[in-house]
Amino acid sequence: MIVISNPFFIEDEIEMLNSLLEEGLSLLHIRKPDFSELEMAQFINQIKLEFRNKLVLHNHHHLAEDFGIDRFHFSEKERKQNSGFPARFSKPCRSKSTSTHSIEDFNSLENEFDYAFLSPVFKSISKENYYPKKNLFEELKLKTNRQTKIIALGGINSVNIQEVFEKGFDDAALLGSVWKNENPLKQFKLCQKIALSYLQSQV
Repeated sequence: MIVISNPFFIEDEIEMLNSLLEEGLSLLHIRKPDFSELEMAQFINQIKLEFRNKLVLHNHHHLAEDFGIDRFHFSEKERKQNSGFPARFSKPCRSKSTSTHSIEDFNSLENEFDYAFLSPVFKSISKENYYPKKNLFEELKLKTNRQTKIIALGGINSVNIQEVFEKGFDDAALLGSVWKNENPLKQFKLCQKIALSYLQSQV
């Protein structure tokens, strides 16, 4: 299970992120597009040292070495604007991920990406008037890229998360369902429980 940080500053977010990680969150994507380098460094520094190996940086990648981070995410824009990408990215990486918004885009990815978000699967919780233009569950049947794991993003909550796994996604990423909830930790744990229960039933 993946959680993406709230893109904006919110009260007590660090405490909540540490709690999510303590509850077994697999990967935490740190996406703070408006943070300066200093703000990003201060933010990361507050996350418990024991969880640094679960952090994925979306920007200010040059800070990674200072904090022992070796997981990197690249936006669709970054990927498409830079020729020779991601081979030109020279930092030691445990994993590289990116964002896609169509199955054609996902299928065209280089094998150097370990996983990619495909979104929005459902109507977005965090973004107004952002909803799927195509049925991505049907689109998933056209998947030809077998090297890169495909992660569902967009509108995923405790009501629909099992469907995401049933229809063939490798994993799910939560954003709005966590940060728009009165009890983010409770919502995460519920989604996690449903996902783990379904995956264990398939073994």
